[in-house]
Amino acid sequence: MDFECIIYGKEENIATIKLNRPQVLNAMNKQLWLDLREALHDARDDENIKVLIITGEGRAFSTGADLKDSKGRSLQAYRDYLVYLQEISREIIRYPKPTIAAVNGYALGSGYELSLACDIRISAESAKFGSPEARVSSSVTGGAMRLVRELIGPGKAKELLFTCEYIDGKEAERIGLVNKVVPDDKLMEETIEMAKKIAENSLFSINVIKKGLNMVPEVSLEALMDYEVEVCLATVSAPERLEKLEDFQDRKKK
Repeated sequence: MDFECIIYGKEENIATIKLNRPQVLNAMNKQLWLDLREALHDARDDENIKVLIITGEGRAFSTGADLKDSKGRSLQAYRDYLVYLQEISREIIRYPKPTIAAVNGYALGSGYELSLACDIRISAESAKFGSPEARVSSSVTGGAMRLVRELIGPGKAKELLFTCEYIDGKEAERIGLVNKVVPDDKLMEETIEMAKKIAENSLFSINVIKKGLNMVPEVSLEALMDYEVEVCLATVSAPERLEKLEDFQDRKKK
């Protein structure tokens, strides 16, 4: 598949989407979002793909929205565009397969929000995370108001969103914004290693566990525990159950 604004590839059970507008530090225009969504759907529908990685080409993950794209846009057109982007963000947050953001360089604004929508974030040491929206009389989207708060707590979330300060990979790891920080030259190696570990496991199990985790803020403990019973029964009766048990026993013998 050929795209204008991303590089999309598959290797074994892993798909990779690389944002590819390096001349503007992967600023996100409408075409990039269109390409991203098409690749998301392809990886979702490919039964061989178990994990999706999103990263950036060149010196940045993404510096956020391409402001040239919004020049001359009416307020109604802006609303329609934002609603469209929110739908893509929802798709990533609720994506049925595990997603990993491999954050290289700048992850700002909607680029930062894209990384937040992924299940796991692995950061290069030199990465820079930030939400500069309040500096230019704008606001965050992509579910960031909840996602940042859940990751780092309300106080720290307010501090970063109100001050618009950027933090590096090490600080992001310290406060829990990213899962892991690695040397710049090890970013993709470490990300692929984690993706392979995930791909060894039952995608069906991961899918229902992820769905349950996403339900946590919205349902009662009782409803969540009822859901746990049903999905546990569904997973243990799945065709792959015996195969996974045999694999587990074989690993124990080694």
